[in-house]
Amino acid sequence: MMQIDSKAERVFTPLKRYAWLFVFVVAVGGLWIPKLGLFMIPLMVALMIMGFAKGKYWCGNVCPHGSFFDGILLHISRNKKIPAFLRSKILAGLLFVWFMFMLVNRLVTVFYTLGEAGFLDRLGFVFVLNYLAVTVLGTVLALGSNPRAWCTICPMGTFQLLLYRLGSWLGVNRKSDMRLAAANKEDCVSCRRCSRVCPMQLKPYPDYLENKSFDFGACIRCSTCVRHCPTGVLKLRQGKVTKGHPQPWEEEAVYSTTEEVIK
Repeated sequence: MMQIDSKAERVFTPLKRYAWLFVFVVAVGGLWIPKLGLFMIPLMVALMIMGFAKGKYWCGNVCPHGSFFDGILLHISRNKKIPAFLRSKILAGLLFVWFMFMLVNRLVTVFYTLGEAGFLDRLGFVFVLNYLAVTVLGTVLALGSNPRAWCTICPMGTFQLLLYRLGSWLGVNRKSDMRLAAANKEDCVSCRRCSRVCPMQLKPYPDYLENKSFDFGACIRCSTCVRHCPTGVLKLRQGKVTKGHPQPWEEEAVYSTTEEVIK
């Protein structure tokens, strides 16, 4: 069995480095100041737009919970293999349906009080409760299993994946999408380092490098595998895709975020 290294150094942009603060502002501060939950509205809009254009790029580069998992909980997690049941598409689908049902139901109840005093507090508190629930569940899974265990079934992650599939089907995210690509495959030394360090425990090697089916939908475009590739074979490439794979390698279209690592 391949040994995992989920505590491998992550790639952090300045935004991802400090985005975890938003978790405590909303999930904790919102218990006393419910209006803080209203910040979730523009955040969810941005998440949906990015999901449509770039898949789960949000999860690996912007998400406050992702920042919390990678920047804080990573260091105290048990760092175990993500349980198989958490990878179930059925479980992720059911959790998404339940989450959306509960959110919509609460929002409808609150909107019946539109125009009354305290409406904004009640509306914000709906988002605070949902965000707090995700924070608690994500923390429990991170501490007991793996830092990114929650991300495999996160309803917002599932929502992004659905939007990404729609964008791909419509052909509108061909230029905006960023995908893992390999240049000079002959330079690959088959070390499997990329598969050992992937936060989502995907397998860039050998699934992608051997032209097998690499799950781009589940990839969060975090650049961790790019950062740790000893030969620099892997890059994140932005541009058109053909039949689910990037077009032939073009050096000017390659993005490597090694220089963005913040130790």
